Amino acid sequence: MSSLSPRKTQIGTWAIGILAAAWLAAVVSGQRVMLNYDYTAATPAAPPSKWPQESRVPRTAGSPTIVVVAHPHCPCTRATVEELDRLMARLQNRATAAVIFLRPQGFTEDWERTDLWRSAARIPGVAVLSDVNGLEASRFGAQASGQTMLYSAAGDLQFSGGITASRGHAGDNAGQSAIFGLVTMGQSDIDHTSVFGCSLQNPERAAN
Repeated sequence: MSSLSPRKTQIGTWAIGILAAAWLAAVVSGQRVMLNYDYTAATPAAPPSKWPQESRVPRTAGSPTIVVVAHPHCPCTRATVEELDRLMARLQNRATAAVIFLRPQGFTEDWERTDLWRSAARIPGVAVLSDVNGLEASRFGAQASGQTMLYSAAGDLQFSGGITASRGHAGDNAGQSAIFGLVTMGQSDIDHTSVFGCSLQNPERAAN
């Protein structure tokens, strides 16, 4: 039985090398796209410096209030809810929190009651409410799911931003640390962070 010629063997080796290089380039490109997505911040909010008087978000007299605006179908917001759970456990009743779940006009009444809603509702000290047509989100100037704000007991804005370090990733982050420091010690090195979540302006993109 005849063996392959050296020339054919060389061509085969080159072909394998080219395919391997192409595969590696595709993997690197894909990872770069994913990293860019993970660390691309959403449009920042422009929350009022004072608690909006017309807001129906519940507050407890004499206690700071954490407000989280959430898109109920945003997968990135799962990490935000997880971080809120950890934060409330660390704060030990020194603050209350409310999670506002967007429900666009015309959507069914249970559209916002997803697993994110149920997860947030299970956190001690957290109230959840429907935000029909994004009215409350507008009052707080929120643009993206996961937008978190801390207002002092006197109603002054102390922090605005996100409580995850990147899109959909739970873990230690500057936002959670800032809120904890402000509530427990009255100080923090920062008063804002980037937000990583779905836009509140296009709720239908995550409706499935």
